[in-house]
Amino acid sequence: MSGQSSATASLAPPLSSSRAGLWWGLLGVVAFSFTVIFTRVAIGGLSPLFIGAGRAVVAAALATTALAWTRQALPRGNQWLRLVVVAAGVVAGFPLLTSYALTTVDASHAAVVIALLPAATAVCAALRARERPPRVFWITAAIGAVAAVAFAMLQGGGFGHLSWADLLLFGAVVACAIGYAEGGLLARDLGAWQTVSWALVVAAPVMIILVALSVVQQPPAASPTQWAAFGYLAVVSMFLGFFAWYRGLAIGPIAQVSQVQLVQPVMTLCWAALLLHEHLTWLTVLGGTAVIACAGLAVRTRLR
Repeated sequence: MSGQSSATASLAPPLSSSRAGLWWGLLGVVAFSFTVIFTRVAIGGLSPLFIGAGRAVVAAALATTALAWTRQALPRGNQWLRLVVVAAGVVAGFPLLTSYALTTVDASHAAVVIALLPAATAVCAALRARERPPRVFWITAAIGAVAAVAFAMLQGGGFGHLSWADLLLFGAVVACAIGYAEGGLLARDLGAWQTVSWALVVAAPVMIILVALSVVQQPPAASPTQWAAFGYLAVVSMFLGFFAWYRGLAIGPIAQVSQVQLVQPVMTLCWAALLLHEHLTWLTVLGGTAVIACAGLAVRTRLR
């Protein structure tokens, strides 16, 4: 989180050239920076399937109410297919995969791997727009990916050993990058909060089935703190945070606004130490620094 992007393709003109996009983007990043933390908290009393799907169901109920209350027009034509892409990435893929991964790895470890997200979304955006970025863009993005894999291997038992949790986190990064890239573009046609709202509605039937299945398999037995963490994931990470994030991308310039997310893993590492009392090792700090630096270079190269 959260549930929680980067450079997107510029296929539509930005809504404005003011600094408003940066501030909206930063607000979304702050909201998303708690996603991994509160997922880790909720895991103590709720199953990963319930957390990943349940937060989408709650958010979908809020989205349906907002869309009906404001009498939003239905998406048209291929916008429905694009919404499926967004839903698969940010409503289903990222929440479910990170929830399962966080059952075995701590929040700081996940934050380092997820730091790949800005560069990954920049790559997805470049491919989506059929751009030809300079070679240094691809080199820095590749180095960042190698740094993240090396970090995961070293913490997971040495080179050649990549845990299932790390594979889930890498899958979450890819899914979210695709969803962010497509959602940032679609927000210029449908609107920022409308995009995430319709994506939640599209995913709702599948998410409801998954919630029912999770309750049958493992009935929820959470403490008030764990329910509060789940509430944050559902209302903020899965819904309100996207209002700010997609609004920032829609205002643009997208390549510039997307750089704000480079501070997200730093925030998450700080929250992990302050709220979860996780010990930040030198390996975690160095790994996070390397991945964030490469992601920043990739995004800045594409911006230029």
